[in-house]
Amino acid sequence: MMVKKGLILLLLAGIIACNGNRQMAAQDPVKITAEDSALFRLVQQQSFQYFWDGAEPVSGLGRERFHVDGNYPANDKNVVTSGGAGFGVMAILVAIERGFVTREAGRKQLEKIVHFLETADRFHGAWPHWWNGETGKVKPFGRKDNGGDLVETSYMIQGLLCVRQYFQNGSTEEKALAGRADQLWKEVDFNWYRNGKNVLYWHWSPEYGWEMNFPVRGYNECLIMYVLAASSPTHGVPAAVYHEGWADNGKIKDVNKPDGIAANYPYKLQMKHQGDAWNGGPLFWAHYSYLGLDPRGLKDQYADYWAENRNQALINYQWCVDNPKKFKGYGPDNWGLTSSYSTVGYAGHAPTMDRDIGVISPTAALSSFPYTPKESMAAMKHWYGNLKDKRWGPYGFYDAFSEQSNWFLPHYLAIDQGPIVVMMENYRTGLLWNLFMSCPEIKTGLKKLGFSSPHLN
Repeated sequence: MMVKKGLILLLLAGIIACNGNRQMAAQDPVKITAEDSALFRLVQQQSFQYFWDGAEPVSGLGRERFHVDGNYPANDKNVVTSGGAGFGVMAILVAIERGFVTREAGRKQLEKIVHFLETADRFHGAWPHWWNGETGKVKPFGRKDNGGDLVETSYMIQGLLCVRQYFQNGSTEEKALAGRADQLWKEVDFNWYRNGKNVLYWHWSPEYGWEMNFPVRGYNECLIMYVLAASSPTHGVPAAVYHEGWADNGKIKDVNKPDGIAANYPYKLQMKHQGDAWNGGPLFWAHYSYLGLDPRGLKDQYADYWAENRNQALINYQWCVDNPKKFKGYGPDNWGLTSSYSTVGYAGHAPTMDRDIGVISPTAALSSFPYTPKESMAAMKHWYGNLKDKRWGPYGFYDAFSEQSNWFLPHYLAIDQGPIVVMMENYRTGLLWNLFMSCPEIKTGLKKLGFSSPHLN
């Protein structure tokens, strides 16, 4: 992840009813033909290889980025990322289930990863955004961003809790791995990252303290951090931190605030507001917190999270179909706007006149399979069937492209490849959703915050 921090745009909402059946992997399931199923598997498997064949060899973690053309920024090839690698940890569980790797090989790779996490730089239990994968020493994400990153740490913990649940009743070696993952979770001091207030702060540095001054308020990609903080059995925070911090004393529901949830607005109504933030932020908002946190039937006093996420995906899709800026290639089988590589270096692409610059990011549509299976399938088939020569590489679809600019960069980002594997599996089987939501402390934390979910019944 490069500049996704602090993207505070308006997240849309919805009135679409949630199925609520925890055995259903998605709403509006699509009949998958044998040919489509083979492509589905291929995309998952090839994207997973980013975290297997492409993993940094010492740490076992996913690299921040991979450039097929070898054109890396200076001293960047061995940089690993805590958040993107956390998604990769979840992808390894998918790979075991799908038979991409053996259970033993997956376990051994996870043991290598856990060893690195135990010995690499940590700050009050939280990992930095980046490390040097060979040494475990922090690599600053920015001048003052050289300490703990609680959001990226939360993405890793989301994955480690799934690892714990997956292996906790297995062999002696598997139980030991589960125990080590559990210990790492318990060592994250969420309470420290309150900075003495009823809100969670994104960063702390041993050199700069709280100088980055980034209290995290909704709505953005960080819901999982607050759920974990409330759920921690060792360093938990009171419910007031969620309600006063994340929900900003209820202001999160203010449709006129740029960081609010426009609750109960149907996506077709939202589309009337083309050009302003009401069309929703980058689509990764509907993915990162929900790789493990199951949005199906997930509700609290502020939102119906399935409706929020599904509507955000539908708005994103419909914007590309309507194509108000008339970009080449946009349509019902070529859509998806989110933060990714871009013609301008890196950008938070979103469905507004200012933030849509003609760049499609495959992770946006592919990671939205649970919300938009028909639309996501159409895009996947088009990209592989008609644009494969320009869009496909050793780890699946490249990070982003623009037909408008004839721009097809052979680069990948961990933070974008991981959600593809995980959310496609959640669409099919709900694997990671069921693992994460089976954690007893997560159930307790969600109840403490006032959530309802079929998993809590």
